[in-house]
Amino acid sequence: MTGRIIGTGSFLAKTRVTNDDLSKIMDTSDEWIYSRTGIKERPIAKEETTTYLATMAAKAALADAKVTPEELDLIIVATVTNDFVTPACACAVQAELGAMQAQAFDINAACAGFMYSLHTVYAYMQAGLAKRALIIGAETLSRIMDWTDRSTCVLFGDGAGAVVVEASETGILACDQGADGVRGKNLTCMNRTNNNPLVQTDTRLQYVKMDGQAVFKFAVSEVPGSIKKILEETNTKPEDVKYYLLHQANLRILQIVAKHLGISMDRFPTTMDHTGNISAASIPILLDEVCKKGMLNRGDKIVLSGFGGGFTWGSCLMEW
Repeated sequence: MTGRIIGTGSFLAKTRVTNDDLSKIMDTSDEWIYSRTGIKERPIAKEETTTYLATMAAKAALADAKVTPEELDLIIVATVTNDFVTPACACAVQAELGAMQAQAFDINAACAGFMYSLHTVYAYMQAGLAKRALIIGAETLSRIMDWTDRSTCVLFGDGAGAVVVEASETGILACDQGADGVRGKNLTCMNRTNNNPLVQTDTRLQYVKMDGQAVFKFAVSEVPGSIKKILEETNTKPEDVKYYLLHQANLRILQIVAKHLGISMDRFPTTMDHTGNISAASIPILLDEVCKKGMLNRGDKIVLSGFGGGFTWGSCLMEW
């Protein structure tokens, strides 16, 4: 028994901020950002919360799958920007949906969070512990950005994507995931430090800090290897895969991965030009856009692959 995606949905923050908008508040330009990343604009939250974005994407995915909240056995939200330390965003979404029969928890694997969640659901279904699951990637990254750091803040956006997965005889064919905590210091966002009757510290929350070159080198070395591993495991040729749906971090990364696989960029759909990097939400948002455009047919083989802070990565080959 495996898992098959039977519905997709997404929801982006309503306010769009273009590269030209950013050039008015920092030393940057549309040419500088676009030439380095492939990003033209990104959705930025004003009133929206992570829970709200996640719930709206979830409702869209459930409607697409024709599944009611009461039919769900499991809800997983992949996020690094939950509205609370506790409860989990998945529990808040469960309450909003009225999915009271479902287990609910969050996974924090940064930009690979959706892949880690998908693999977890796959394991649940193989073990017979769930028949229908809702996976959501949701982020409001704009609130953990240093908006004076032009090398980082221009990359990210706010939104959510969701999928409904059902236990099936076909669907997920192979998975690979990994982590390298040694290199994790290259992409961080500190939580509160110890502050109690025994020690007094600065309680101000910190912002994302990233060594862009280190992240770039990690992605272009680990991602092609992860994808090749699942293709070899299933005796699948790279050209037999219709689309490669990768985390939307940087256009250059996708181009290098395509070169390593010997595959045309035509098979690498993108959303980053209008979404930016939405971390755990980027893959399900991309998948939803591909589905809404009618680009997939049952039986098509696709690869999903995510990579990010931790460092973490995960890839999956599935039959649509």
